[in-house]
Amino acid sequence: MKTFINDDFLLQGETAKELYHDYAKGLPIIDYHNHLDPEEILQDINYKNITDVWLAGDHYKWRAMRANGVHEDFITGNQGDYEKFKAWAKTVPNTFGNPLYHWTHLELLRYFHIDDLLDEQTAPKIWESANEQLQSSELSVRSILQKENVTFVGTTDDPTDDLEAHLKLKEEGLTQEVSPSFRPDKGLAIEKDGYSGWLEKLEQVTDTAIENYDTLLKSLEQRVEFFDEQGCRSADHGISIMFFEYASKTEVDAIFKKKLAGQTLTAKEADQYKTYTLLALGEMYARKGWVMQLHLGALRNNNTKMFHQLGPDSGFDSIGDQLLAEPLARLLDALEVKDQLPKTVLYSLNPRDYYVLASMAGNYQNNEVPGKVQFGTAWWFNDHIDGMENQMKILANVGLISNFIGMLTDSRSMLSFSRHEYFRRILCNLLGKWADEGKVPKDIRLLKTYVEKICYYNAKEYFDL
Repeated sequence: MKTFINDDFLLQGETAKELYHDYAKGLPIIDYHNHLDPEEILQDINYKNITDVWLAGDHYKWRAMRANGVHEDFITGNQGDYEKFKAWAKTVPNTFGNPLYHWTHLELLRYFHIDDLLDEQTAPKIWESANEQLQSSELSVRSILQKENVTFVGTTDDPTDDLEAHLKLKEEGLTQEVSPSFRPDKGLAIEKDGYSGWLEKLEQVTDTAIENYDTLLKSLEQRVEFFDEQGCRSADHGISIMFFEYASKTEVDAIFKKKLAGQTLTAKEADQYKTYTLLALGEMYARKGWVMQLHLGALRNNNTKMFHQLGPDSGFDSIGDQLLAEPLARLLDALEVKDQLPKTVLYSLNPRDYYVLASMAGNYQNNEVPGKVQFGTAWWFNDHIDGMENQMKILANVGLISNFIGMLTDSRSMLSFSRHEYFRRILCNLLGKWADEGKVPKDIRLLKTYVEKICYYNAKEYFDL
Protein backbone atom coordinates (compact mmCIF):
# COMPACT_ATOMS: atom_id res chain seq x y z
CA MET A 1 0.00 0.00 0.00
CA LYS A 2 1.28 3.45 -0.88
CA THR A 3 1.85 6.02 1.83
CA PHE A 4 -0.89 8.39 3.00
CA ILE A 5 1.46 11.38 3.02
CA ASN A 6 0.57 13.65 0.12
CA ASP A 7 1.33 17.30 -0.65
CA ASP A 8 -1.47 18.47 1.63
CA PHE A 9 -0.71 16.14 4.56
CA LEU A 10 -2.20 17.62 7.77
CA LEU A 11 -3.42 20.72 5.91
CA GLN A 12 -7.18 21.20 6.15
CA GLY A 13 -8.56 24.07 4.12
CA GLU A 14 -7.21 26.24 1.35
CA THR A 15 -5.79 28.87 3.72
CA ALA A 16 -3.61 26.31 5.51
CA LYS A 17 -2.42 24.91 2.18
CA GLU A 18 -1.49 28.35 0.87
CA LEU A 19 0.37 29.26 4.05
CA TYR A 20 2.41 26.07 4.03
CA HIS A 21 3.19 25.72 0.33
CA ASP A 22 3.82 29.39 -0.42
CA TYR A 23 5.49 30.57 2.79
CA ALA A 24 6.55 27.88 5.27
CA LYS A 25 7.84 25.09 3.06
CA GLY A 26 10.87 26.84 1.60
CA LEU A 27 12.21 28.51 4.71
CA PRO A 28 15.62 27.50 6.07
CA ILE A 29 15.83 25.45 9.28
CA ILE A 30 17.35 26.66 12.52
CA ASP A 31 17.64 23.63 14.80
CA TYR A 32 18.77 25.36 17.96
CA HIS A 33 18.71 22.33 20.29
CA ASN A 34 19.58 18.75 19.41
CA HIS A 35 21.87 15.91 20.42
CA LEU A 36 23.63 15.36 17.09
CA ASP A 37 27.28 14.30 17.08
CA PRO A 38 29.47 17.09 15.63
CA GLU A 39 32.14 14.50 14.82
CA GLU A 40 29.75 12.87 12.33
CA ILE A 41 29.27 16.24 10.66
CA LEU A 42 33.02 16.84 10.60
CA GLN A 43 33.70 13.45 9.00
CA ASP A 44 30.67 13.77 6.67
CA ILE A 45 29.91 10.12 7.31
CA ASN A 46 27.53 7.81 5.52
CA TYR A 47 25.53 5.62 7.86
CA LYS A 48 26.09 1.92 7.28
CA ASN A 49 22.37 1.10 7.17
CA ILE A 50 18.95 2.38 8.17
CA THR A 51 19.13 0.70 11.58
CA ASP A 52 22.30 2.66 12.28
CA VAL A 53 20.61 6.01 11.60
CA TRP A 54 17.12 5.10 12.84
CA LEU A 55 17.39 2.78 15.83
CA ALA A 56 20.88 3.07 17.29
CA GLY A 57 19.98 5.76 19.82
CA ASP A 58 16.26 6.45 19.42
CA HIS A 59 14.57 5.69 22.73
CA TYR A 60 11.24 6.86 21.28
CA LYS A 61 11.28 3.83 18.99
CA TRP A 62 12.69 1.59 21.72
CA ARG A 63 9.72 2.37 23.97
CA ALA A 64 7.25 1.57 21.20
CA MET A 65 8.99 -1.73 20.46
CA ARG A 66 8.92 -2.73 24.12
CA ALA A 67 5.23 -1.84 24.28
CA ASN A 68 4.73 -4.16 21.31
CA GLY A 69 6.34 -7.08 23.14
CA VAL A 70 9.67 -7.01 21.30
CA HIS A 71 12.48 -8.72 23.22
CA GLU A 72 15.29 -6.39 24.35
CA ASP A 73 17.78 -8.36 22.25
CA PHE A 74 16.09 -6.88 19.17
CA ILE A 75 16.11 -3.35 20.60
CA THR A 76 19.39 -2.63 22.37
CA GLY A 77 20.76 -6.17 22.45
CA ASN A 78 23.11 -8.19 20.27
CA GLN A 79 20.75 -9.12 17.45
CA GLY A 80 21.84 -8.04 13.99
CA ASP A 81 20.86 -4.75 12.40
CA TYR A 82 18.46 -6.38 9.95
CA GLU A 83 16.71 -8.30 12.73
CA LYS A 84 16.30 -5.06 14.69
CA PHE A 85 14.93 -3.30 11.63
CA LYS A 86 12.42 -6.10 11.08
CA ALA A 87 11.32 -5.82 14.71
CA TRP A 88 10.71 -2.10 14.17
CA ALA A 89 8.87 -2.79 10.90
CA LYS A 90 6.60 -5.21 12.75
CA THR A 91 5.90 -2.53 15.37
CA VAL A 92 5.13 0.36 13.01
CA PRO A 93 1.57 -0.71 11.99
CA ASN A 94 0.64 -0.62 15.69
CA THR A 95 1.64 3.02 16.18
CA PHE A 96 -1.46 4.84 14.89
CA GLY A 97 -1.85 8.09 16.83
CA ASN A 98 1.81 8.08 17.85
CA PRO A 99 3.98 10.67 16.02
CA LEU A 100 6.40 7.83 15.25
CA TYR A 101 3.96 6.61 12.61
CA HIS A 102 4.05 9.94 10.83
CA TRP A 103 7.79 10.53 11.36
CA THR A 104 8.70 7.08 10.05
CA HIS A 105 6.83 7.48 6.78
CA LEU A 106 7.75 11.12 6.38
CA GLU A 107 11.43 10.21 6.64
CA LEU A 108 11.10 7.29 4.23
CA LEU A 109 9.45 9.58 1.70
CA ARG A 110 11.63 12.66 2.10
CA TYR A 111 15.05 11.02 2.34
CA PHE A 112 14.60 7.78 0.37
CA HIS A 113 11.65 8.55 -1.95
CA ILE A 114 9.98 5.43 -0.58
CA ASP A 115 6.20 5.77 -0.49
CA ASP A 116 5.34 2.28 0.76
CA LEU A 117 3.97 1.72 4.24
CA LEU A 118 6.51 0.01 6.45
CA ASP A 119 5.45 -3.39 7.82
CA GLU A 120 6.74 -6.95 7.91
CA GLN A 121 5.94 -7.53 4.23
CA THR A 122 7.60 -4.37 2.90
CA ALA A 123 10.57 -4.49 5.28
CA PRO A 124 12.96 -6.48 3.02
CA LYS A 125 12.45 -4.19 0.01
CA ILE A 126 12.68 -1.02 2.09
CA TRP A 127 15.80 -2.31 3.85
CA GLU A 128 17.57 -2.91 0.54
CA SER A 129 16.49 0.37 -1.07
CA ALA A 130 17.26 2.59 1.95
CA ASN A 131 20.65 0.98 2.58
CA GLU A 132 21.71 1.37 -1.04
CA GLN A 133 20.79 5.06 -0.97
CA LEU A 134 22.53 5.62 2.36
CA GLN A 135 25.84 4.80 0.71
CA SER A 136 25.44 7.54 -1.88
CA SER A 137 26.95 11.00 -1.54
CA GLU A 138 23.42 12.43 -1.56
CA LEU A 139 22.78 11.00 1.91
CA SER A 140 26.03 11.79 3.64
CA VAL A 141 25.58 13.85 6.79
CA ARG A 142 26.48 17.17 5.18
CA SER A 143 24.32 16.41 2.15
CA ILE A 144 21.37 15.87 4.47
CA LEU A 145 21.99 19.25 6.10
CA GLN A 146 22.14 20.88 2.69
CA LYS A 147 19.10 19.01 1.38
CA GLU A 148 17.04 20.13 4.37
CA ASN A 149 18.30 23.72 4.07
CA VAL A 150 19.61 23.65 7.64
CA THR A 151 21.50 26.84 8.43
CA PHE A 152 22.18 26.35 12.15
CA VAL A 153 22.72 23.29 14.34
CA GLY A 154 22.96 23.68 18.11
CA THR A 155 24.52 20.55 19.62
CA THR A 156 24.58 19.63 23.33
CA ASP A 157 27.99 19.65 25.00
CA ASP A 158 29.37 19.23 28.50
CA PRO A 159 31.60 22.04 29.84
CA THR A 160 34.48 19.55 29.98
CA ASP A 161 34.22 18.68 26.25
CA ASP A 162 37.22 19.75 24.17
CA LEU A 163 34.95 20.83 21.27
CA GLU A 164 37.60 19.53 18.85
CA ALA A 165 35.05 18.77 16.14
CA HIS A 166 33.52 22.23 16.50
CA LEU A 167 36.95 23.83 16.26
CA LYS A 168 37.74 21.99 13.04
CA LEU A 169 34.33 22.75 11.53
CA LYS A 170 34.84 26.42 12.34
CA GLU A 171 38.27 26.40 10.69
CA GLU A 172 36.82 24.65 7.67
CA GLY A 173 34.15 27.31 7.17
CA LEU A 174 31.24 24.91 6.75
CA THR A 175 28.20 26.49 5.08
CA GLN A 176 25.99 25.46 7.98
CA GLU A 177 26.84 26.87 11.39
CA VAL A 178 27.39 24.05 13.90
CA SER A 179 27.39 25.60 17.34
CA PRO A 180 28.09 24.02 20.74
CA SER A 181 25.59 24.47 23.55
CA PHE A 182 26.75 24.58 27.17
CA ARG A 183 25.08 21.76 29.18
CA PRO A 184 26.48 21.74 32.76
CA ASP A 185 23.99 19.29 34.30
CA LYS A 186 26.75 17.10 35.74
CA GLY A 187 28.31 20.17 37.36
CA LEU A 188 25.10 21.00 39.21
CA ALA A 189 24.35 17.43 40.33
CA ILE A 190 26.57 17.64 43.38
CA GLU A 191 24.60 14.89 45.14
CA LYS A 192 25.32 12.32 42.40
CA ASP A 193 28.10 9.74 42.54
CA GLY A 194 29.53 10.96 39.24
CA TYR A 195 30.10 14.52 40.43
CA SER A 196 33.65 13.95 41.67
CA GLY A 197 34.69 12.37 38.38
CA TRP A 198 33.20 15.29 36.46
CA LEU A 199 35.08 17.72 38.70
CA GLU A 200 38.34 15.98 37.89
CA LYS A 201 37.65 16.42 34.18
CA LEU A 202 36.96 20.12 34.75
CA GLU A 203 40.29 20.43 36.56
CA GLN A 204 42.06 18.81 33.63
CA VAL A 205 40.54 20.97 30.88
CA THR A 206 41.08 24.19 32.84
CA ASP A 207 44.47 23.19 34.26
CA THR A 208 43.22 24.27 37.68
CA ALA A 209 43.26 22.67 41.10
CA ILE A 210 39.65 23.17 42.21
CA GLU A 211 39.95 23.25 45.99
CA ASN A 212 37.21 25.73 46.89
CA TYR A 213 34.05 27.20 45.44
CA ASP A 214 35.77 30.30 44.06
CA THR A 215 38.05 28.19 41.88
CA LEU A 216 35.04 26.18 40.70
CA LEU A 217 33.25 29.34 39.54
CA LYS A 218 36.41 30.62 37.85
CA SER A 219 36.81 27.30 36.07
CA LEU A 220 33.21 27.38 34.87
CA GLU A 221 33.67 30.94 33.68
CA GLN A 222 36.78 29.87 31.79
CA ARG A 223 34.74 27.20 29.99
CA VAL A 224 31.94 29.67 29.24
CA GLU A 225 34.55 31.91 27.64
CA PHE A 226 35.94 28.99 25.62
CA PHE A 227 32.49 27.93 24.41
CA ASP A 228 31.72 31.52 23.48
CA GLU A 229 34.85 31.70 21.37
CA GLN A 230 33.60 28.66 19.45
CA GLY A 231 30.30 30.33 18.60
CA CYS A 232 28.12 29.09 21.45
CA ARG A 233 24.73 30.80 21.50
CA SER A 234 22.95 28.88 24.21
CA ALA A 235 23.19 27.04 27.50
CA ASP A 236 20.83 24.22 28.35
CA HIS A 237 19.80 22.72 31.69
CA GLY A 238 17.82 19.58 32.35
CA ILE A 239 16.10 20.08 35.72
CA SER A 240 13.93 17.22 36.95
CA ILE A 241 12.71 18.99 40.10
CA MET A 242 12.83 22.78 40.14
CA PHE A 243 14.80 24.15 43.08
CA PHE A 244 15.48 27.44 44.80
CA GLU A 245 17.19 27.43 48.19
CA TYR A 246 18.99 30.63 49.14
CA ALA A 247 22.51 30.54 50.64
CA SER A 248 25.42 32.91 50.92
CA LYS A 249 28.61 32.28 48.99
CA THR A 250 30.35 31.43 52.26
CA GLU A 251 27.74 28.77 52.99
CA VAL A 252 28.04 27.30 49.49
CA ASP A 253 31.82 27.19 49.83
CA ALA A 254 31.40 25.16 53.02
CA ILE A 255 28.97 22.82 51.25
CA PHE A 256 31.41 22.38 48.35
CA LYS A 257 34.31 21.59 50.71
CA LYS A 258 32.08 19.12 52.54
CA LYS A 259 31.55 17.32 49.23
CA LEU A 260 35.28 17.38 48.48
CA ALA A 261 35.87 15.77 51.88
CA GLY A 262 33.65 12.87 50.87
CA GLN A 263 30.81 13.69 53.25
CA THR A 264 27.15 13.24 52.40
CA LEU A 265 25.18 16.40 51.73
CA THR A 266 21.63 17.01 52.87
CA ALA A 267 18.95 17.68 50.25
CA LYS A 268 18.84 21.32 51.38
CA GLU A 269 22.60 21.70 51.00
CA ALA A 270 22.49 20.23 47.50
CA ASP A 271 19.74 22.66 46.51
CA GLN A 272 21.67 25.58 48.02
CA TYR A 273 24.70 24.67 45.90
CA LYS A 274 22.56 24.22 42.77
CA THR A 275 20.74 27.50 43.27
CA TYR A 276 23.84 29.62 43.81
CA THR A 277 25.66 27.93 40.93
CA LEU A 278 22.78 28.26 38.47
CA LEU A 279 22.37 31.93 39.37
CA ALA A 280 26.10 32.49 38.84
CA LEU A 281 25.93 30.72 35.49
CA GLY A 282 22.85 32.72 34.51
CA GLU A 283 24.80 35.93 35.04
CA MET A 284 27.62 34.58 32.88
CA TYR A 285 25.12 33.75 30.12
CA ALA A 286 23.60 37.22 30.31
CA ARG A 287 26.98 38.86 29.91
CA LYS A 288 27.63 36.78 26.80
CA GLY A 289 24.19 37.36 25.32
CA TRP A 290 23.46 33.62 25.40
CA VAL A 291 20.06 32.01 25.66
CA MET A 292 19.37 29.94 28.79
CA GLN A 293 17.14 26.93 28.07
CA LEU A 294 15.50 25.17 31.02
CA HIS A 295 14.05 21.72 30.36
CA LEU A 296 11.85 20.98 33.37
CA GLY A 297 10.02 18.01 34.75
CA ALA A 298 11.47 14.76 33.42
CA LEU A 299 11.27 11.82 35.84
CA ARG A 300 14.28 9.84 34.71
CA ASN A 301 15.50 6.25 34.97
CA ASN A 302 12.34 4.84 36.52
CA ASN A 303 13.16 1.19 35.76
CA THR A 304 16.09 0.51 38.07
CA LYS A 305 16.78 -2.95 36.67
CA MET A 306 17.05 -1.63 33.12
CA PHE A 307 19.02 1.43 34.23
CA HIS A 308 21.70 -0.86 35.68
CA GLN A 309 21.63 -2.90 32.47
CA LEU A 310 21.59 -0.13 29.86
CA GLY A 311 22.34 3.17 31.62
CA PRO A 312 20.57 6.52 31.16
CA ASP A 313 18.72 7.77 28.07
CA SER A 314 17.55 4.28 27.16
CA GLY A 315 13.81 4.83 27.19
CA PHE A 316 12.74 4.49 30.81
CA ASP A 317 11.97 8.14 31.56
CA SER A 318 8.51 9.64 32.00
CA ILE A 319 6.68 12.81 32.98
CA GLY A 320 7.30 14.17 36.48
CA ASP A 321 4.67 15.98 38.55
CA GLN A 322 6.62 18.07 41.03
CA LEU A 323 5.47 21.68 41.49
CA LEU A 324 7.68 24.26 39.82
CA ALA A 325 5.94 27.66 39.78
CA GLU A 326 7.31 29.17 43.01
CA PRO A 327 10.96 28.06 42.81
CA LEU A 328 11.09 28.94 39.10
CA ALA A 329 9.71 32.41 39.79
CA ARG A 330 12.27 32.96 42.55
CA LEU A 331 15.12 31.86 40.29
CA LEU A 332 14.13 34.12 37.41
CA ASP A 333 13.41 37.00 39.77
CA ALA A 334 16.79 36.70 41.49
CA LEU A 335 18.46 37.26 38.14
CA GLU A 336 16.01 39.95 37.01
CA VAL A 337 16.49 42.16 40.09
CA LYS A 338 20.20 42.31 39.24
CA ASP A 339 19.45 43.02 35.55
CA GLN A 340 21.22 39.75 34.77
CA LEU A 341 18.37 37.57 33.49
CA PRO A 342 19.48 36.15 30.12
CA LYS A 343 17.14 35.37 27.28
CA THR A 344 15.39 32.27 28.61
CA VAL A 345 13.33 29.44 27.13
CA LEU A 346 11.08 27.45 29.48
CA TYR A 347 10.02 23.92 28.57
CA SER A 348 7.96 21.52 30.66
CA LEU A 349 7.55 17.82 30.07
CA ASN A 350 4.26 17.95 31.97
CA PRO A 351 1.50 19.68 29.95
CA ARG A 352 -0.17 20.43 33.27
CA ASP A 353 2.44 23.17 33.63
CA TYR A 354 1.88 24.82 30.25
CA TYR A 355 -0.23 27.67 31.60
CA VAL A 356 2.26 28.08 34.46
CA LEU A 357 5.15 28.55 32.02
CA ALA A 358 3.21 30.68 29.55
CA SER A 359 2.15 33.05 32.30
CA MET A 360 5.58 32.95 33.96
CA ALA A 361 7.24 34.07 30.74
CA GLY A 362 5.07 37.17 30.70
CA ASN A 363 6.50 38.34 34.03
CA TYR A 364 9.97 39.00 32.65
CA GLN A 365 9.57 40.58 29.22
CA ASN A 366 11.24 43.85 28.30
CA ASN A 367 12.21 45.95 25.29
CA GLU A 368 15.55 44.23 24.67
CA VAL A 369 14.21 41.35 22.56
CA PRO A 370 10.59 40.59 21.64
CA GLY A 371 9.66 37.52 23.63
CA LYS A 372 12.81 37.63 25.76
CA VAL A 373 11.45 34.85 28.00
CA GLN A 374 9.88 32.14 25.88
CA PHE A 375 7.37 29.41 26.61
CA GLY A 376 9.20 26.75 24.62
CA THR A 377 7.79 24.34 22.08
CA ALA A 378 6.10 21.04 22.92
CA TRP A 379 8.83 18.72 24.18
CA TRP A 380 9.47 14.95 24.18
CA PHE A 381 6.21 13.22 25.15
CA ASN A 382 4.32 16.24 23.81
CA ASP A 383 5.83 16.75 20.33
CA HIS A 384 2.83 15.32 18.50
CA ILE A 385 -0.10 17.02 16.79
CA ASP A 386 -2.21 17.49 19.93
CA GLY A 387 0.78 18.54 22.03
CA MET A 388 2.07 21.09 19.54
CA GLU A 389 -1.37 22.57 18.98
CA ASN A 390 -1.99 22.69 22.74
CA GLN A 391 1.30 24.47 23.41
CA MET A 392 0.70 27.05 20.68
CA LYS A 393 -2.90 27.68 21.72
CA ILE A 394 -1.90 28.26 25.34
CA LEU A 395 0.94 30.53 24.28
CA ALA A 396 -1.48 32.51 22.13
CA ASN A 397 -4.09 32.59 24.91
CA VAL A 398 -1.85 34.26 27.49
CA GLY A 399 1.09 35.62 25.50
CA LEU A 400 2.11 36.52 21.95
CA ILE A 401 2.45 33.59 19.57
CA SER A 402 3.79 36.03 16.97
CA ASN A 403 7.10 36.12 18.89
CA PHE A 404 7.36 32.33 19.31
CA ILE A 405 10.77 30.90 18.28
CA GLY A 406 9.23 27.68 16.99
CA MET A 407 10.45 24.13 16.64
CA LEU A 408 13.59 22.16 17.47
CA THR A 409 14.27 18.45 17.01
CA ASP A 410 15.94 17.59 20.36
CA SER A 411 17.00 14.47 18.46
CA ARG A 412 20.02 12.23 18.00
CA SER A 413 19.06 11.33 14.42
CA MET A 414 20.16 13.18 11.28
CA LEU A 415 16.87 12.19 9.65
CA SER A 416 14.79 14.05 12.21
CA PHE A 417 14.94 17.41 10.40
CA SER A 418 11.71 16.42 8.68
CA ARG A 419 10.06 17.12 12.03
CA HIS A 420 10.40 20.80 11.16
CA GLU A 421 8.14 20.10 8.18
CA TYR A 422 5.76 18.30 10.55
CA PHE A 423 5.67 21.31 12.87
CA ARG A 424 5.25 23.78 10.02
CA ARG A 425 2.29 21.86 8.64
CA ILE A 426 0.67 21.82 12.09
CA LEU A 427 1.30 25.54 12.56
CA CYS A 428 -0.10 26.46 9.15
CA ASN A 429 -3.12 24.27 9.72
CA LEU A 430 -3.78 25.94 13.08
CA LEU A 431 -3.49 29.47 11.70
CA GLY A 432 -5.46 28.56 8.58
CA LYS A 433 -8.23 27.04 10.67
CA TRP A 434 -8.44 30.17 12.84
CA ALA A 435 -8.76 32.28 9.68
CA ASP A 436 -11.35 30.00 8.07
CA GLU A 437 -13.42 30.00 11.27
CA GLY A 438 -13.33 33.80 11.47
CA LYS A 439 -11.27 33.88 14.65
CA VAL A 440 -8.56 35.95 12.95
CA PRO A 441 -8.59 37.92 9.69
CA LYS A 442 -8.18 35.91 6.50
CA ASP A 443 -5.42 38.30 5.50
CA ILE A 444 -2.68 36.30 3.81
CA ARG A 445 -0.14 39.12 4.15
CA LEU A 446 -0.66 39.17 7.91
CA LEU A 447 -0.88 35.40 8.29
CA LYS A 448 2.30 34.82 6.28
CA THR A 449 4.14 37.18 8.62
CA TYR A 450 3.21 34.92 11.55
CA VAL A 451 4.29 31.82 9.62
CA GLU A 452 7.63 33.20 8.49
CA LYS A 453 8.53 34.61 11.88
CA ILE A 454 7.61 31.49 13.86
CA CYS A 455 9.26 29.08 11.42
CA TYR A 456 12.51 31.00 10.97
CA TYR A 457 12.98 34.71 11.57
CA ASN A 458 12.16 34.84 15.29
CA ALA A 459 14.78 32.18 16.09
CA LYS A 460 17.30 33.88 13.78
CA GLU A 461 16.97 37.11 15.76
CA TYR A 462 16.65 35.46 19.17
CA PHE A 463 19.89 33.48 18.83
CA ASP A 464 21.70 36.37 17.11
CA LEU A 465 22.38 34.42 13.93
